[in-house]
Amino acid sequence: MAITLNERAWELVEQSLSKLDELKIGCDSLQTGTRVLDFGVQTEGSLAAGLLLARVCLSGLAEVSILNGEIGTIFWPVVHVVTDFPVQACLCSQYAGWEVKTDSYFAMASGPMRANAGREEIFKQLGYSERHRCAVGILEADKLPDSSTVQQIAAEAKVEPQNLVLLVAPTSSLAGCLQVNARAIETALHKLHELEFDVGRVVSATGMAPLSPVASGTLAAIGRTNDAILYGGRVTMYVRGDDESLEQIGPKLPACSSADYGKPFEQIFRDANSDFYQIDPMLFSPAQVVFQNIDTGRVQCFGKTDEKLLMESFGIFP
Repeated sequence: MAITLNERAWELVEQSLSKLDELKIGCDSLQTGTRVLDFGVQTEGSLAAGLLLARVCLSGLAEVSILNGEIGTIFWPVVHVVTDFPVQACLCSQYAGWEVKTDSYFAMASGPMRANAGREEIFKQLGYSERHRCAVGILEADKLPDSSTVQQIAAEAKVEPQNLVLLVAPTSSLAGCLQVNARAIETALHKLHELEFDVGRVVSATGMAPLSPVASGTLAAIGRTNDAILYGGRVTMYVRGDDESLEQIGPKLPACSSADYGKPFEQIFRDANSDFYQIDPMLFSPAQVVFQNIDTGRVQCFGKTDEKLLMESFGIFP
């Protein structure tokens, strides 16, 4: 790529600043000079804001759209993602691998500022790093960060606070749940990486998941957004190389390969004492994965969706 992930994301944010009212979001500049964009904490947000949030999270290396779909016999929108740079867009940018934690603030952070920080082991494993003068981050949080939190993030992202932009959205918001629903490809790639598969073989990918309904609270929102991917997410990966390794790893990839599979995620989360680290990490993947080998022409399919559980999770009663 000719420009860095952070540079691409920064341009997307700059282009959006003239459309804040249209997107139903807000932007404040803190005393540090950091701009904080509110996608649903104190603002209403919107579907368009959610699409922008997902695109920024992917550093502009993926197309994100809302398409028509179905759950059972019910008309239902789906979030659709297409990328020809899956590793850079999803693992080096979109993956929420940074836990922001202070005495007064907590958020899961994603976006290209992770690549600037280089604090996660995955960047060494993928052999990717960047050092751009500006950084862009997405915070999944129920409140906006204060100046001390922002200064900590800027220091770890190796930028001056005035060269940092943060986009904040609660999971229980319209924009927040959409950006989580846009992570079907990311979850599949991350699981492949955890299974020690060479993700560099994945040259392109498409993914979709139903757009989960906005929930009344954080726990319910976490449940619905995860269920959208675990039980409704579908990913197609265009890969190179041999077919045998795909045949071997394929059954391990869908969410149904986990012992925790089969219950609404909110229940799984409660049973794990609201601790993600007590949940089987192999659960976090799409319901169905298709490999299309562009070297051999072979197509292999693994996993299946569970529309009944999705309807229960989403509160759909036909």
